[in-house]
Amino acid sequence: MAAGRGTRMKSKLPKVLHLLAGRALVQHVIDTSAVLSARQVTVITGHGATEVEAAVAGSETSARQFELNFVRQEPQLGTGHAVQQAVPVLRDDGVVLVLSGDVPLTQPDTLAQLIVACAGDKLALLTIDFANPSGYGRIVRQGDAVQAIVEQKDASAAQLKITEVYSGIMALPALHLKKWLARLDNKNAQGEYYLTDIVKFAVADGVPVVAYKIVDAVQMAGVNSPVQLAELERSNQQRVALQLMEQGVRLADPARFDVRGTLTCAQDVSIDVNCVFEGQVSLGEGVSIGSHCFIKNVNIAAGAVIHPFTHIEGGAPGSKNAIEVGAGALIGPFARLRRGAKLGAEVHIGNFVEVKNSTLAKGAKANHLAYLGDATVGARVNFGAGSITANYDGANKHRTIIEADVHIGSNCVLIAPLTVGAGGTVGGGSTLTKDTPPLALTVARARQVSVANWKRPSKK
Repeated sequence: MAAGRGTRMKSKLPKVLHLLAGRALVQHVIDTSAVLSARQVTVITGHGATEVEAAVAGSETSARQFELNFVRQEPQLGTGHAVQQAVPVLRDDGVVLVLSGDVPLTQPDTLAQLIVACAGDKLALLTIDFANPSGYGRIVRQGDAVQAIVEQKDASAAQLKITEVYSGIMALPALHLKKWLARLDNKNAQGEYYLTDIVKFAVADGVPVVAYKIVDAVQMAGVNSPVQLAELERSNQQRVALQLMEQGVRLADPARFDVRGTLTCAQDVSIDVNCVFEGQVSLGEGVSIGSHCFIKNVNIAAGAVIHPFTHIEGGAPGSKNAIEVGAGALIGPFARLRRGAKLGAEVHIGNFVEVKNSTLAKGAKANHLAYLGDATVGARVNFGAGSITANYDGANKHRTIIEADVHIGSNCVLIAPLTVGAGGTVGGGSTLTKDTPPLALTVARARQVSVANWKRPSKK
């Protein structure tokens, strides 16, 4: 269900498209469905339907994992009315799992257990005990059997004292769901069609109603305001940090750590404070990440050191724009690796150096104030401070090739397309426009002239 307005978010963006850990709230729910091997996902939209449908349809998960349907709830007349809109596309032979697009952190294992509890013929409800259950539907039991879910505004004084509440998540056979949805009415304090009313229909029809109770409140926490979104973000990050530390990762401070994608770590990885990881990031054995780094879509091999304030932003994993950092490489501080940077073993990229769509072979170094764009750099090259590859002619990009063991002096401009021959040296301050031969010293700059006794202009 993803049709709600979300007025308390105080935003023009539909509530379910607000981000948690770098993904839309509704995308978390859909990705969980993919883990469960759902064969069909139906998204019920309403407020901001066009935006929500475009965002979901454009996601990688939605594109390849299952049959994806959209149905619209207009106007929004309650949860029961929302699910009624999905009836025409639901398959009769399946179990329906009803999820909320603003409840992003329910775990696949929990939902798998709920489906087991349903067993293909029961109505299974996900529940939890709250010391303060205000705002939630209460689970009314007779012995162990669930008899009803009573919404807060319709509950009696005795029912308001019940601490077991309904999460908003249920699993049940599609045929039963369709039959019970047809019997819903809106004779209640809200004047809405409650999905929870199907519990009493199940009881009346002799269909067992079971509850699978959990203790982790984060799994059923919804987002209705920016405050709740921030609280849930921290809860999620704390959970990810705990998982990584249990695997042996050293986090300087788990409270100052953000993963907004997938982070995979080998043994003896250490991560300092205030680092952000996006997309798919893989850290090899013994990798060290300094403080205040932003790292996206990169494989960093064993022993590499990423010094503080480094910015790494690769393209999609597996594409030519993904970034690779070789074993034992030293990057930063204040370095920037852009899409397509491929750094070999023991490469050094120092402070205020930018690398884009370039390959650097083993041992190449650019330690200060440099730009390498669209370049192929050989082994053991030393690229001087203030030097750049001028790769863009105003219309097209061109490639610079710097062969092995070249030394580029400071403040050089290499205007592509250009090849600097192996073992060559380029004198500082040179601007090269032509290929250079191997082992040669190449100097391309104006001859120095000194004017004796020259006097500076003075103000009149």
